Amino acid sequence: MSQLLQATHDFLTLAGDSPAIPDFKPTLPSTLQTPTGKILGYTAGGGLSLCVLGGLSGWAMTAIGHNSERATLAARGKSAIVWSVVAAVGIAVTSGLVWSFYSMASGK
Repeated sequence: MSQLLQATHDFLTLAGDSPAIPDFKPTLPSTLQTPTGKILGYTAGGGLSLCVLGGLSGWAMTAIGHNSERATLAARGKSAIVWSVVAAVGIAVTSGLVWSFYSMASGK
């Protein structure tokens, strides 16, 4: 596979004086920059608040299940806590990736 990539690189390098791949810089229109930022902010904030709510309900289910000797309720509560943390980390990573691509596209 690396020989194919090297041959492609050599072909594009030797293609001529002008580059084979044009110099393209993608940018978002200025009318989309403000609404897009607001949508990303509200989506991330809403998702994280739902993760906090899920984590709190998971802690409540664990406490109620433990004190009332309902093992399945406590197990579901523990699972809800773990998945709330996983969802919050996923939202943070996704938000960071989207924001970095957005920043690269807007040229900031």
